[in-house]
Amino acid sequence: MQSNISYATPANLIPQDAGQKHKLDEEETPSKAQQPEPNAEPTGSDLEKRLFEQRKVLIFGEINDKVAKAVTGKLLALAGASDKPIDVYINSPGGHVESGDTIHDMIRFVDAAAPVNLIGTGWVASAGALIYVAGHKKRRFCLPNTRFLLHQPMGGVRGPATDIDIEAREIIKMKERLNQLFAKETGQTFERIVKDTDRNYWMNAKEAIEYGLVSKVIKSITEV
Repeated sequence: MQSNISYATPANLIPQDAGQKHKLDEEETPSKAQQPEPNAEPTGSDLEKRLFEQRKVLIFGEINDKVAKAVTGKLLALAGASDKPIDVYINSPGGHVESGDTIHDMIRFVDAAAPVNLIGTGWVASAGALIYVAGHKKRRFCLPNTRFLLHQPMGGVRGPATDIDIEAREIIKMKERLNQLFAKETGQTFERIVKDTDRNYWMNAKEAIEYGLVSKVIKSITEV
């Protein structure tokens, strides 16, 4: 049996081609033009290092096990190094529920040691919203043009009819669990969440505040 339970992803990601590395000959000396300028724009690992030193974690793109592993490692390392707040920036179309659960649980796991701020930007959809509500409500922020999407999980399975039936029941249980979670974290009734997530439920930043999903819309990094 092949099984895959996830939130439906509203858009596909387009991977970027990796660039080729060039290795200098041992006796070759780079010219002045080839030498990086002291204040050159950071790229790749340099940018990651700077963000890590500033205790900032980015969750961008589809939520999967690779993203979950990377984010989990950063959260544990940052929480172990200091009790200063960690800023998590999220822009995601959604992805695998289990990977979203992993990041959601890890944010709550480290929050007692190092408070975690959640900052939504772009769109926070589906499994991305699941991660977003891991933060304490007073520390859930978003930028002015952020959009949010709530909906029910979807799954696909191939195999014997009995296995398909088992999978369907698991999705129903997962749907109820997630609806209970969003009801608790937004202050909406369970019945309201069930109704809203029966189809795609979109909110802009202002609507997300009224819904109880976001505490504050911020326009400056100094507001975090």
